[in-house]
Amino acid sequence: MQLPDENIEYQFARLLAQPHETWTPLAELQQQHFLPPEKVDEVKQWVTSVRGQVVAERELQNPPPKMRPLQPGFIDLPQKLLDGYKRKQDASELGKVLRLAQQLRDTVDRVVILGIGGSYLASKAIFDALCHSHHNELPAKLRMGKPRIYFEGKDLDNDSLQDLFELLENTCVDPDIIEERWGVVVISKSGGTLETAAAYRAVKGEAAKFYGPKSEMLRKVIVPITGTKSSKLRDLCRADGFPEDDILTIPEEVGGRFSVFTAVGLLPAAVMGLDVRAMLLGAATMTRRFIEEPFDRNPVLQFAAVNHLMTERGKTTRVLSAWSRKLEAVGWWYDQLLSESLGKNGRGATPITMVGTRDLHSRGQQHQDGTRDKLINNLIVRQIKHPPVTLGMSERNEDDLNQFSRKGLPDILDAAIKGTNEAYSQAARPTADITLPMISEHTIGQLLQMLMLATVVEGRLNGTNPYGQPGVEAYKANMMRALKATPNLPKGEVRDAAKGV
Repeated sequence: MQLPDENIEYQFARLLAQPHETWTPLAELQQQHFLPPEKVDEVKQWVTSVRGQVVAERELQNPPPKMRPLQPGFIDLPQKLLDGYKRKQDASELGKVLRLAQQLRDTVDRVVILGIGGSYLASKAIFDALCHSHHNELPAKLRMGKPRIYFEGKDLDNDSLQDLFELLENTCVDPDIIEERWGVVVISKSGGTLETAAAYRAVKGEAAKFYGPKSEMLRKVIVPITGTKSSKLRDLCRADGFPEDDILTIPEEVGGRFSVFTAVGLLPAAVMGLDVRAMLLGAATMTRRFIEEPFDRNPVLQFAAVNHLMTERGKTTRVLSAWSRKLEAVGWWYDQLLSESLGKNGRGATPITMVGTRDLHSRGQQHQDGTRDKLINNLIVRQIKHPPVTLGMSERNEDDLNQFSRKGLPDILDAAIKGTNEAYSQAARPTADITLPMISEHTIGQLLQMLMLATVVEGRLNGTNPYGQPGVEAYKANMMRALKATPNLPKGEVRDAAKGV
């Protein structure tokens, strides 16, 4: 049972314009750049009505052309997966994910995750938030059977991929020793995304050299995650002899950037040894709050409404300021979610992710004194995982820190958050807070689902279809045309990755 203090909340009182009895330059700036409270009151009924529309869209089987694409499957998916697992256990979709994850954990000590966009950012956000900050450097005993994790296929960086191959070639010598074995999770809904497909061909070739081109081990250490229809990756894996039951499926009704609670995010999370059921429970809890709670207790509706209103008031740069470095990759994931969902038809806020206090020493000047086009959403964690690092007394006090000898890093961070918000408020720079009681599978599940739901609601508020991403097709077509026109490498310089499984 979830406790009330486990809830994620959105607080935005600081960006509401307050009445002033006398005129001051600050009061005038706040009237210009903050939200009048009556605007929020006016939007409550509208955003609640839009919620009804989004909820109803889940049942549409054949939407009219103007509503296409329509991919609301992510909304109910967490609860469906939990219910299916409760009924069918290992025979359910979640059971299949857990089985293949356990197979990888039992077989290898390193896993290379191949994917781009949502197929990369989902697992990267989960890994950074919930795993040890130096996970890959820990000895196997401290990792407790959790393999080292590497990410590739997310770009076309030749040297980065070659560096990975060099690492594997020099640390993985004997495929009979589990500590030297490595595996692959390849994620592509269409199977035709060039960055991931190219990386998979190269990585599969390396695996074939290590295990042997005809080794049955190849089908144990490679886990494909792909779409249900017309997937080149599915066709390739079937041709390579993978059983259909060992290929995980991304539902057609779930778009790539909304796929974190499909096998795209769940399989890597389970490989990392995380509690995926707690993550799904957090997401399902947020969905219930979205559907059932009134505006004043509904962080999804609040976040969507406030961010929509601020964008309409000219705050077209949306800063997600993570006050924990472990949540920076969540910001990268949200960058894609917001950009691809709402950046259409000449509209949409531009997302920026920063980490406090690190980026106050780079972007802080712009946020304090620069163009007034920003809304800053702080991402704040209330409870730390480890005991606080305290400063303590020192015989040498040239740094003048003895006055803080009984304070710890969490105290300094809290003071930095308060001081930064106060500085921005005094300069009429709007800020709001997303607060997590702690970083856990449950709260990360809530957070990711909240941001996905709020993005869909915001799209419906401003008349933008939040599904689909037609704007990314142009670069793909041009890249393919340019690639075909590029002269081939001399034969001796070609890395032969074709001899795969």
